[in-house]
Amino acid sequence: MKLILLGAPGAGKGTQAKRISQHYDIPHISTGDIFRANIKAGTELGKKAQEYMERGALVPDALTVDMLLDRISQDDCTSGYILDGFPRTIPQAERLTEALAAMGEDIDAALDIEVPDEVIVERMAGRRVCPDCGSSYHVVNIPPKKEGICDVCGAQLITRRDDAPETVLSRLATYHDQTEPLIEYYQGRDKLITVDGTTGLDPVFEEIIEKLG
Repeated sequence: MKLILLGAPGAGKGTQAKRISQHYDIPHISTGDIFRANIKAGTELGKKAQEYMERGALVPDALTVDMLLDRISQDDCTSGYILDGFPRTIPQAERLTEALAAMGEDIDAALDIEVPDEVIVERMAGRRVCPDCGSSYHVVNIPPKKEGICDVCGAQLITRRDDAPETVLSRLATYHDQTEPLIEYYQGRDKLITVDGTTGLDPVFEEIIEKLG
């Protein structure tokens, strides 16, 4: 099961990715995690990526794909994987498709979690994160056991700056401009699966599993 997760920021991709990962016993792979792992390990790819990041420049698509291919070649990806956060643009998707084809592989499905912008803005306003361990919560959907306190490490939860309504609207505009065209791209390749992301955590997950089979 080789999957790509699509959807606007705040659509619930991260939460559902963890559940899909556990259900199918496949790793959840984000580009951010790949960058951090390569930089921490001091790999050649990591050193190259760090040079761009230290200059405040975007890591080139070719380098990102190389790191991604290195990651999915590892033993834990034998039965598949979930890609979260890549591709973000049509050129990235094309590079990924070509690179996988050269390996005799392809993704099985691109899963799009659909949520209207107004619902996302409301959702993001309720998100809370732990500054120490990174655990995520929501005041309504995933509340901590004790209000304002992380269940995992006991730190005081915070609201991220990029969850502010004006920032969310800006991120959504970028998504609609750069990433949303991927829906049509994967639909054209007969890979697209769409689910309604507004029905609640459990119903969304159940619809995903039903459609993936």
